[in-house]
Amino acid sequence: MSFFQLRLKKETIRNKLIIGKKIKKICKKYKVKFLINDDPKLSKRLNADGCHLGQKDMNIKKARKILKNKIIGITCHNSINLAKKAIENGANYLAFGAFYSSQTKKIKYKANLKILNLAKKITNIPIVAIGGIKLSNYKKLLLNKANFLAISGYIWNNKRYKPLDAIKKLK
Repeated sequence: MSFFQLRLKKETIRNKLIIGKKIKKICKKYKVKFLINDDPKLSKRLNADGCHLGQKDMNIKKARKILKNKIIGITCHNSINLAKKAIENGANYLAFGAFYSSQTKKIKYKANLKILNLAKKITNIPIVAIGGIKLSNYKKLLLNKANFLAISGYIWNNKRYKPLDAIKKLK
């Protein structure tokens, strides 16, 4: 199963709606789950498959009231305590990272491979690895029990490969 997260930090709501509607059609065509970053209300307006929430976004209980049984994923940085709280509150997946340095966003929390194994011991909900993931390091995360990888810069800002070629390299 594949997911696409719409992550437009600097766009207006209007532009997010326009872009979101177009991307939703593409996701539907290719049977890819469509998630919205940070914004449960926008997720509901677009009838997306769900939402990803960071620690500073709306809390999961409020988001659940808006999104009902849709997918809600929670950023847990490098913390098992945040993971436990997210699990208690009904998160559908946990995201940990950054595992590697990244140009996509400033890294405040560094995660190591041990966190993946610890998380797997306390839950069977999917685990997503985030941060600086590319051709040279993605297998290590999968071998250490990450269910999904959040890959952005390697695909969209790759100086060597076009997005489609970058994705093919990861298969």
